[in-house]
Amino acid sequence: MGVMSVHDKCRELRELHAAGCFVIPNPWDPGSAVLLEQLGFRALATTSSGFAWSIGRADNHVTLADALAHCRAMSAAVRVPISADFEGGFAVEPDEVAANVAAAAATGIAGLSIEDSSKDTAAPLFEFDLALERVRAARRAIDDGPAPLVLTARSEGFIAGRPDLGETIRRLTAFAAAGADCVFAPGVRDEQQIRTIVSAVAPTPVNVLVSSDFTTVARLAAIGVRRISVGGALARAAWGAFLRAATEIAQQGTFTELTHGVASAAFDRRFS
Repeated sequence: MGVMSVHDKCRELRELHAAGCFVIPNPWDPGSAVLLEQLGFRALATTSSGFAWSIGRADNHVTLADALAHCRAMSAAVRVPISADFEGGFAVEPDEVAANVAAAAATGIAGLSIEDSSKDTAAPLFEFDLALERVRAARRAIDDGPAPLVLTARSEGFIAGRPDLGETIRRLTAFAAAGADCVFAPGVRDEQQIRTIVSAVAPTPVNVLVSSDFTTVARLAAIGVRRISVGGALARAAWGAFLRAATEIAQQGTFTELTHGVASAAFDRRFS
């Protein structure tokens, strides 16, 4: 596959959402992105948590400048489209969200997501009207920008302590009407609830987060899910292996976990 322009990548990402079901896994650095591209995935998405951990920070503690630099690095590392986990747009007010989305759209990404989580424990979701205006602002910024990015709108109730299916559907339906190309409610795991969301927002594509072994691609495809992501799960799997090996060395002075690593020559071949 030759070099793709940003417009080509946007078109490719949009076409993936048009029918069927695809997995958009989440690398956390350029190296993991390259490996996922080599495995045949046709699009990738960043992970806010995985990236934050890779630079020694907690999730949601990355700056806008860090996120934009990460978008540029990830887009440059692979030929396939990259969709950015753009958290809450790194702002509260719609005009500021729009400005930040415009900056992100200039980094080479083919899509991005905006969420309605406020990070306030007392009121963990932005009030409905504000959340909706933020999505509208992101849509306007994309439409006024250099490339037709795929906009994903996320409602975070199921991971923010407000697992209300009715309110989640209300928000996702409104986000779709406001111009979101795909909608996403991370934390929904019940198959019937997923089916209800898919039906309620149709024909807007639905993304489902799979961060543990509770379903399969085939099962989600059968109920109409168009896109499957894994969030920080691949990063957690990698860190898990690292911590097991490092803990063994620190606590026992033995090195058996290191035998599970991939040979250096194999990685050199993949990155050469």
